[in-house]
Amino acid sequence: MEEPVCYQPIGIIHTPFSEMTGMPIQAVAAKGVVGRIELLPTFGEGLADIEGFSHLILLYHLHLMHDYKLTVIPYLDDQPHGIFATRSPKRPNPIGLSVVRLTGVERDKAILHIEEIDVLDGTPLLDIKPFVPRFDNRETKLIGWFTDKVERVEQVRADQRFQQG
Repeated sequence: MEEPVCYQPIGIIHTPFSEMTGMPIQAVAAKGVVGRIELLPTFGEGLADIEGFSHLILLYHLHLMHDYKLTVIPYLDDQPHGIFATRSPKRPNPIGLSVVRLTGVERDKAILHIEEIDVLDGTPLLDIKPFVPRFDNRETKLIGWFTDKVERVEQVRADQRFQQG
């Protein structure tokens, strides 16, 4: 096994969610949820040209997840599935991914205004990438156990099943 990989946050994601219970379980279900990203000033220059994109991919550290499970019962199902076949936050490396809408940029303050955000307030941001449909969308025929469940994503909210305790 190689040496551990370490990352330092580039900023913080601010949202209206102070706890997981009741949060949208995916960004697509967070319509109208407003947030902002405060980058560390060191990274402000990296925002050049970002206003030309309507959506961003955020990679972040799920900072309240301190252990993992290899089999979980995800929010959209009542049956157990392997962790890598789910979007559960109880992962060996607690890395989250969300596609959000960019609504404003304050480059002088290194702040991004976003919508459609589904993470806890104070979540450490690891990286930002522009969402480019030609690169990021795929036609697919197989979506596993999600097949008859994805239509419920807007109605299902996070509960306490993945909280510490």
